[in-house]
Amino acid sequence: MDKYQGLLLSDQASRDMCRHAEDSFPEECCGVVLTDGKTDYIQRLNNIQNQLHALDPQTYPRTAAIAYAMDPKELEWVIDNAALHGAKLKAFYHSHPDHKAYFSEEDKAFASPFGEPTFPETAQIVISIYNREVKDVRAYAWSPAHNDFIEFPLENS
Repeated sequence: MDKYQGLLLSDQASRDMCRHAEDSFPEECCGVVLTDGKTDYIQRLNNIQNQLHALDPQTYPRTAAIAYAMDPKELEWVIDNAALHGAKLKAFYHSHPDHKAYFSEEDKAFASPFGEPTFPETAQIVISIYNREVKDVRAYAWSPAHNDFIEFPLENS
């Protein structure tokens, strides 16, 4: 049985995530949702996919129009800084410009590079955006029972 039954996200955090997707369009955005137990807030992260592609297009054939990569040092700093202030990581998010809000094989590979999720207690949110208009937002989480990421309900408060 999965203990993850869904994701409750504050209206403000949800609006801020969607605004990030709109601002980044036509490229993918990425970031995290942090919480102190009372308040959710987002932290935008830099999508370094274009830099990786420019440095090594053979290893990184995709651009930020269809992929994202978080800077590991930036992510570590954000998580550590949040912990210093009594907050923790609640979810990762990214957008799919001109595509549906599904958890792709590439998304799974990023979230679980060695077959198991790096952050098993953390949700994964995907934002579908077309022409700078958010069409759908979906949440996924690791399911030990399914040994995979599955969709879970996403609710705003």
